[in-house]
Amino acid sequence: MIQTLDSLLKKHPFFKGLTDSQLKVIEGCAKNARFAAGKTIFVEGDPADSFYFIEEGSVSIELTVPDRPTSSVHKVGSGEILGWSWIAAPYHWHFNARALEATKAIAFDARCLRAKLEDDHELGYELLKRFSEVIVQRLDATQVKLLRMAKN
Repeated sequence: MIQTLDSLLKKHPFFKGLTDSQLKVIEGCAKNARFAAGKTIFVEGDPADSFYFIEEGSVSIELTVPDRPTSSVHKVGSGEILGWSWIAAPYHWHFNARALEATKAIAFDARCLRAKLEDDHELGYELLKRFSEVIVQRLDATQVKLLRMAKN
């Protein structure tokens, strides 16, 4: 069954409670994306010009540590949001992301959305609150992973 971006956004818990007009603003910056297994989605230090809603598949969020192999600090799967570095200057990725399997996502153009949020501060604040929750969850998971790595 083919679903429109509009219907996918309306169903997703991250966007729950947003008005139809707010969803239209967000949808205007969205497109479908697919990543093959093993495909790098973004690299630490590169411009953070997008974020993703993972529809199907899974992605490893990875950390590069000098003199150590790249380490997965978190796995993002279906129904989750990938990428928060787009929301705060200087808009560069803080981690790497790699598809663990064939992954289907909705990609959001961060430049497009940031420009629209300048005109709609209410929506900007609402998204900031939602992304703050994602950031805290990911930082907590990263802390646990780093503590485990330090013990080894």
